[in-house]
Amino acid sequence: MRRERGFSLLEVLVAFAILAISLGVMMQIFSRATITTIASAQYSQAATLAESVLNEVGGDLPLEEGSSSGETPSGFQWELTIQAVDVSDQYFTEPPATPYRVISTVLWHDAGRARSLSLQTLRLGEKL
Repeated sequence: MRRERGFSLLEVLVAFAILAISLGVMMQIFSRATITTIASAQYSQAATLAESVLNEVGGDLPLEEGSSSGETPSGFQWELTIQAVDVSDQYFTEPPATPYRVISTVLWHDAGRARSLSLQTLRLGEKL
């Protein structure tokens, strides 16, 4: 008998099954990487927005107790809260300036999930 060369139908089916499984796994990996990249970009935008709102305090926004909020065209919402900090019990004399706690919070939605980022700092203002 003459020996035939080539692949049998079973070998071809097994090769296609292995190819389909490996392509499915690779698609999941690429999909997850894309989602992670988008989340990282949104987090970076939120951090930049929170920093810029903190930097506006004392310039465009007055350094006084209260809160303000706003929204960007890209869907980020921000809130700024300024609170006076009482340090009178920590010093024997009256401090020369009033410290304020400034909190900047940014909210956004990522794939249907609410996310937030808060940054805070202390700023010195005029004595009350």
